[in-house]
Amino acid sequence: MFEPQQGEGGFIPAPPAFVDGLRRICDEHGIVLIADEVQTGFGRTGRMFAMEHFDVEADLIVLAKSIAAGLPLSGVIGRAVIMDDPHEGAIGGTFIGNPVALAAALAVLDVFEEEDLVARGVTVGSAIRARMLEWKTRWPQVGDVRGLGAMLAIELVTDADTKAPAPELATAVIDESLRRGLILLKAGVYGNCIRVLCPLSISDGELDEGLEVWEEALAAVLG
Repeated sequence: MFEPQQGEGGFIPAPPAFVDGLRRICDEHGIVLIADEVQTGFGRTGRMFAMEHFDVEADLIVLAKSIAAGLPLSGVIGRAVIMDDPHEGAIGGTFIGNPVALAAALAVLDVFEEEDLVARGVTVGSAIRARMLEWKTRWPQVGDVRGLGAMLAIELVTDADTKAPAPELATAVIDESLRRGLILLKAGVYGNCIRVLCPLSISDGELDEGLEVWEEALAAVLG
């Protein structure tokens, strides 16, 4: 099991060669390859599923979160040879068949189609990435800009040469943003990344306002 792009690990996209290697090893040894798309699924990376960025297919894909617009629901999709194998009643759970969450999931799919939210994810991601790259040019403490589509993060470092993690800077920027009315979250092994996963239905005005506040917070902390 792997994430096509790490979530809590720091929004690091998997290198294509790594994914190719996983597929090859699984094929050689009869291992099921499972893609965890709980965070990356449903247009977040500019594709409906992040696995579409790669030239291989997973045997199973695990989904949740965006699948039902915040209501409790998860799912697994995969190859028929695997999905059809368990006998009837073999798979169950406490919240299986929640009718309200299932209705929400169907509505989510309708909105994705009607509003073309996958394409919107590309547009939103391009706007965010452009601003982040400006920040990287302006402040050497912004050591990296990374991610796929609209699932993006900046990594804060002590300086451009050593690129040592600077979690204290990330915390300071988040605190400053909160004082200005914007909620941001940290990620990464060292807690020095600030990530963004805004709704794909966000308006251009809301997006610009959020990025302006984020930039103001960076300026207040980094100078």
